Amino acid sequence: MTDTTFLEYVVFFSAAVMILGGAIGVIALKNPVHCALGLVLTLFGVAVQFVAMEAHFLAAVQVIVYAGAIVVLFLFVIMLLGVDESIDLSIEPIPIQRPLAAVMAVGLVGLLGAAIVRAQDALVINPGSGIDTATATGNNDANIQQLAANLYGDHVFAFQLTSVLLIVAVAGTVLLTRKWPRDAGSPDSVSKNQSSDS
Repeated sequence: MTDTTFLEYVVFFSAAVMILGGAIGVIALKNPVHCALGLVLTLFGVAVQFVAMEAHFLAAVQVIVYAGAIVVLFLFVIMLLGVDESIDLSIEPIPIQRPLAAVMAVGLVGLLGAAIVRAQDALVINPGSGIDTATATGNNDANIQQLAANLYGDHVFAFQLTSVLLIVAVAGTVLLTRKWPRDAGSPDSVSKNQSSDS
């Protein structure tokens, strides 16, 4: 068995474990948000399988459309319907999550800044500049390359801004649909207490 074959087996079985683990998580987990994250793991495993079969465009569509847009839509529905349990903000289920969130926020800002700096070089757009060269060289992936250059080159700033907008929308949905504990000072309970006092 060559090293390449062994590596292919490792990638295949690792992706299969991801797919099965995420699928079991979707069924077995009780929290709907955790179920959606299990679905993300399954979709990423399928994308890895697509990459192993050299179907790179399908892998990109799998990640962008399904693991991105579709799961975000699921999370919108889950949050708008409301989670069964009320969340006590004074209890930290994972103590390290706030520092990790701060590190991730700094990393996201850094990546966004790098994308903006990189996009400044690609502000001059030449429509159709790659069509003739790709056709002349007989490149079968010309359309995919043009789509990638257009999406992640010419319009990378708009693409990144859309992703930030989706993240803000998800965070806003979580805050708007949060079920507050009965004894906490939620805005609704404060207004009800004031009206009852009067």
